[in-house]
Amino acid sequence: MRKSEKEALQAMLDDGGNTAGGVGGMTSGLPVLGASLLGDNTGDSKKTNKYGMREMQEKAFAARAEQYLLLKAPPASGKSRALMFIALDKLENQGINKVIVAVPERSIGGSFGKTDLRADGFFASWEPNSHYNLCTGGGEASKVKTFKKFLSCDEKILICTHATLRFAFKELDDSRFDNILLAIDEFHHVSADGDNQLGEVIRTVMQNSNAHIMAMTGSYFRGDSVPVLLPEDEARFAKVTYNYYDQLNGYEYLKSLGIGYHFYQGRYTSAINEILDTDKKTILHIPNVNSGESTKDKHKEVDTILDIIGEVVEVTTDGVILVKRHTDGKIIKVADLVDDDQKRRDKIVAYLRNIKNEEDMDLIIALGMAKEGFDWTFCEHALTVGYRSSLTEIIQIIGRATRDSKNKTHAQFTNLIAQPDAQDVEVKLSVNNMLKAITASLLMEQVLAPNFKFKPRFEGDETPPQKGELKIRGFKPASSKRVEDILESDLNDLKATILQDEQMIKAIPGNLDAEVINRVLIPKIIKIKYPDLTDGEVEEVRQHVVVDSVIKNGQIIENGDKKFIKMADKFVNIDDLHIDLIDQVNPFQKAFEILSKSVTTHVLKLIQESIESTRIEMTPEEAVILYKKIPAFKSENGRMPDINSRDFNEKRMAESLIYLNKLRQERANANA
Repeated sequence: MRKSEKEALQAMLDDGGNTAGGVGGMTSGLPVLGASLLGDNTGDSKKTNKYGMREMQEKAFAARAEQYLLLKAPPASGKSRALMFIALDKLENQGINKVIVAVPERSIGGSFGKTDLRADGFFASWEPNSHYNLCTGGGEASKVKTFKKFLSCDEKILICTHATLRFAFKELDDSRFDNILLAIDEFHHVSADGDNQLGEVIRTVMQNSNAHIMAMTGSYFRGDSVPVLLPEDEARFAKVTYNYYDQLNGYEYLKSLGIGYHFYQGRYTSAINEILDTDKKTILHIPNVNSGESTKDKHKEVDTILDIIGEVVEVTTDGVILVKRHTDGKIIKVADLVDDDQKRRDKIVAYLRNIKNEEDMDLIIALGMAKEGFDWTFCEHALTVGYRSSLTEIIQIIGRATRDSKNKTHAQFTNLIAQPDAQDVEVKLSVNNMLKAITASLLMEQVLAPNFKFKPRFEGDETPPQKGELKIRGFKPASSKRVEDILESDLNDLKATILQDEQMIKAIPGNLDAEVINRVLIPKIIKIKYPDLTDGEVEEVRQHVVVDSVIKNGQIIENGDKKFIKMADKFVNIDDLHIDLIDQVNPFQKAFEILSKSVTTHVLKLIQESIESTRIEMTPEEAVILYKKIPAFKSENGRMPDINSRDFNEKRMAESLIYLNKLRQERANANA
């Protein structure tokens, strides 16, 4: 608790609650909803410099001398080639003898195949020997043998899976990684968890060798909320961040990306027809068989979807299912990646990898595939059934639709979510999943929004802000390099951590006071994630998180030479923004509004009842904030807050009085 809050709490305990009137005065479908990013279509993210580097790759290459480098960039931004540029420079100019590239699964190994970089102006080409590409069939024992042989031969580049790296590491002395660049693709598979073997490999290599490490990911956060690296290890990495907004804003064709959700009741197959548009190139991710949304018969689900579209007329030698559409007789080409038959699935996957034209495929039905390393440039719609617990998985799924292609100006991610039903024995689970799905959508809205630079506005400062800059009274700027690095590279990852917190998720339906969310819960989460920060640094990060969330959820409107921002149904002059005003806005307000408009009163009541039954315990910090609000409540309503009120905030204020009275009694007993 901050000093001012400790003092406030002490004062309340000392005066017996008289400020608020005393404890004794208390009475016992469609359309799809979501966000859309609009880009300027500058084409900058696809342009190349004199060395053949795109915008992101050039940014990464500028950090090539770093021993530990973390590259965060969206799918399709060119991370594989960025690694090639950096690795070749380290081999030529930085004393690195070998490069080991580790990928999560074999299919991704192809992204690091031979690439002619000289043709575009670079000093060398990427030319791995196919013998040392271990992303092939065969057992791990033989691959480990080849891995060890590579360390003793003259070859410079080896490509393997994360699994092969782990197995080989167990048989090698740590010093064998000296003067090696270890490149880890899809780095979010690493974890600080002691049981995570890949995480242990990274930590050990950092501690016991002079190896260079380059980590690459499109989504640094993990779905299990476990940090990717320990804070002390993470601090050693230089970070290069290239966000979704940078990428999409620089595209040539794709102008907008929609993030949304559609609710259904009953079986999802009954709702598919409403939102599956077979004129749009679509990847449909059906639910995991262990999820509540699944019918437990995945093959029947695929057959039902095919029947909804039309009549199957043929399966080609390539494994493509040809379906004659009910509405107009058009032939729709479908790929079934749910099929358990390995030969049939390998056949259709091979076909998909060689697609060159828009008309080669219309719909891919997937289960656990078509997420990482899968490239279907023409995809316009990623349709996912059921809540995905991993934000990383959501990012990867969205990334399948965000390739720039001349066939599309808009891409869409839609999450088809089951509404809770009072008759459902798992109603609490259903409520939780629904709220988490909306939370993920909120996060993605903010990831896709343009970034602002926030600066303090001091008394007498009449200087107009620069483009993309907002000045806020009472705002605390970063006071240390550590805070600057967090704000520059980790803001979205921190938001992901905050939005995955169970207590925060319960706040979505408006069940917590805004100031409690902003001044109590958020700093607690920041302290856990960054235990090395001082209280002052935590407050700086907190303010930035809250301001960024509220502003990006708001709506900026220009009226003449004045700009106004809509925050929680209020229009505020941008020149009058103050941190205390922003702290009064619920960063989940938009989600609550969407819920209120999108579900029935009955469903909303279910949600609120479910959350109330598991509401958070009162804390001193929350009590301080709520207590201060009671005089205004009493003045407005002519009474004290009622513990039995149906209004959650009023009930919580009443509970704060009980809580303070309890603390007062405990103190009296202790002093007796």
